Amino acid sequence: MTTTELPFRATTAQACHWLSQQTATPWTLARMIEKGLTPYVWLDYDADYPALFGDANGGYAAPIFFEGDTQRLAAGSEDVLITMTKDVYRIVTKLKPPGFRRALHELRFLKKDVERLASKLKREAEAEAKAAAEPELNKVDAIKESQAGINKEHVLIAFSSLVKIDLEQALQSGGGIFGDEGAKVKSSGKKAKNKAVWNPITLALGLNDVYRVPMSHLKRAFNTHDFLLEWAAEWEHTLALLGK
Repeated sequence: MTTTELPFRATTAQACHWLSQQTATPWTLARMIEKGLTPYVWLDYDADYPALFGDANGGYAAPIFFEGDTQRLAAGSEDVLITMTKDVYRIVTKLKPPGFRRALHELRFLKKDVERLASKLKREAEAEAKAAAEPELNKVDAIKESQAGINKEHVLIAFSSLVKIDLEQALQSGGGIFGDEGAKVKSSGKKAKNKAVWNPITLALGLNDVYRVPMSHLKRAFNTHDFLLEWAAEWEHTLALLGK
């Protein structure tokens, strides 16, 4: 199966087969979820949930992203249980108990998400091959601060929903967060505050350590946002070095 043969909404079997060809390794539903892929299920219009469907009176593809729902799938459940999803306007919605149940064969994965994961894995493999050819770096060298980073807007998009604090205010008043300059790149923002950037890896590790943000949520952020994709390989390498 080539890239062009991957459907816009692929079944679990189609996505696994395509990824297996791209990576030369076996794939399962559990592995795709572990790597951050979001499964979807088509919901036909239900008059009991008018707010969920809005103007989409024919139904829409609902994402399954709540950790409890995805971990149930990864553990090998016999069906799909959706207790939380996003409505047609992409607003997070908690469903009335017991939620929606669907058959496993109804799961779908978006083509763009599957292709993006394959590209990410390819970059990681190339980075590992390059690292293997160089002298082994110690942990300090491996995780030292980069001279590039992401801007405040991207920091808030990726991480603000994961913490209870006002992250925007913390960025403005705390210099860098997590001591001294912290996650803020030292060379940035010296002339203009709107030019400041933050190292997302340092920031994510700090959010986990200081604010107890679950590592699974942080991993999903690096697999979800386009502006973090170039950091994904370094993020995974850092976690491996730290034993996380």
